[in-house]
Amino acid sequence: MSEQSRRPRKPAKPYRRPHRDPVRILAFDALRAVDERDAYANLVLPPLLRKAREKGDFDGRDAALATELVYGTLRRQGTYDAIIASCVDRPLREVDPPVLDVLSLGVHQLLGTRIPTHAAVSASVELGRAVLGDGRAKFVNAVLRKVAQDDLDGWLAKVAPSYDEDPEDHLAVVHSHPRWVVSALWDSLGGGRAGIEDLLAADNERPEVTLVARPGRSGREELLREDAAVPGRWSPYAVRLTEGGEPGAIAAVREGRAGVQDEGSQLVALALASAPLDGPDEKWLDGCAGPGGKAALLGALAAERGAVLLAAEKQPHRAGLVANALDGNPGPWQVVTADGTRPPWRPGTFDRVLVDVPCTGLGALRRRPEARWRRRPEDLENFAPLQRALLRTALDSVRVGGVVGYATCSPHLAETRAVVDDVLKQRSHSELVDARPLLSQVPALGDGPDIQLWPHLHGTDAMYLALIRRTG
Repeated sequence: MSEQSRRPRKPAKPYRRPHRDPVRILAFDALRAVDERDAYANLVLPPLLRKAREKGDFDGRDAALATELVYGTLRRQGTYDAIIASCVDRPLREVDPPVLDVLSLGVHQLLGTRIPTHAAVSASVELGRAVLGDGRAKFVNAVLRKVAQDDLDGWLAKVAPSYDEDPEDHLAVVHSHPRWVVSALWDSLGGGRAGIEDLLAADNERPEVTLVARPGRSGREELLREDAAVPGRWSPYAVRLTEGGEPGAIAAVREGRAGVQDEGSQLVALALASAPLDGPDEKWLDGCAGPGGKAALLGALAAERGAVLLAAEKQPHRAGLVANALDGNPGPWQVVTADGTRPPWRPGTFDRVLVDVPCTGLGALRRRPEARWRRRPEDLENFAPLQRALLRTALDSVRVGGVVGYATCSPHLAETRAVVDDVLKQRSHSELVDARPLLSQVPALGDGPDIQLWPHLHGTDAMYLALIRRTG
């Protein structure tokens, strides 16, 4: 018997079960829901966080980290994909989506947070072991160790084409937007490099939570008593929560006397409500009312003048949300489930009409970062007939001397000025109203007479509004 054969063998190390970090497991589950079910993170994440808190797994810091991991990963997905692609030996489309989600979460921790490198890699590998298995976790480990060799600026210098060579593709990789979105936003914004870079960077910033104090039901002073609450920039009803927080924990929000509403959305309602009319001011219509934020503000403003609001929404479940938002409104209101292109009301019924039409949502990429990867250029063609039909019906629904507000949460020219111009060519009895004086406190609204808000200039979603008066 040889000397080597007589040596006792070392006992095998016992198998160590993966550590199941509840924060990163939750972030992974949220990303999978966004990918598999085309869900939106702002709808998926809150119930997951609530369930984790109820189980006692989370405290406030855990919830903040999980939120940052989910939204940060989604905002930077395009950039991270380019970096990961340079670190693997196969096309990215051949990497299983769950593996790619674990890698993306890891890359965000390495390049987008202050988590130490060893902790980011270790936690991501443990997540991989827990949700993918040990074999694929080794692949995660190998890729992330390559990524950890440089910082974000260093990686961007490697994977992004130069600006001089291809400006749009450079901006697309650096700022994590699809190229077609970069091109469309640049066309809408105009100007040179600085403006578009500021806009794309603003899309990747975490938006503050903005509340609206609904007139006659709550005052801004009540909301300002909350922690880290400051007045809005432009709307007299807006309050910003600078450190985030849970709006549902605020009594006024929980009771429906206040709500969560972007300041740009508030300004659209305020501008329509302030537009001068020829004749009475008694009947208002919100023709695309779901989920109810603008309807609740319009209803409160209408009540102050003794006017009545009719809110119409095609989808029954969304009509229910509108009714909930209006519940408790101090003045008269009604919600109907109706198709705004085939309305049940008579033509010429209303003094003021708002149509916030369905659109691509390219103006709300701060809040729904995954939308940038989900939308396609052909979506514009799909929305176009509906947008024009809704505006035509709105102009039919308003009386002579009344005003229609056409709004979108998209700055894309095909969804804004192109729609308004096309419809007005067919309507000689309608004219544009200069909306800018109605929001005189807000700078940089554009050349008019319509209004375009921007995240980087106004701290709002990129809301568009055109006001149109029916003249005959």
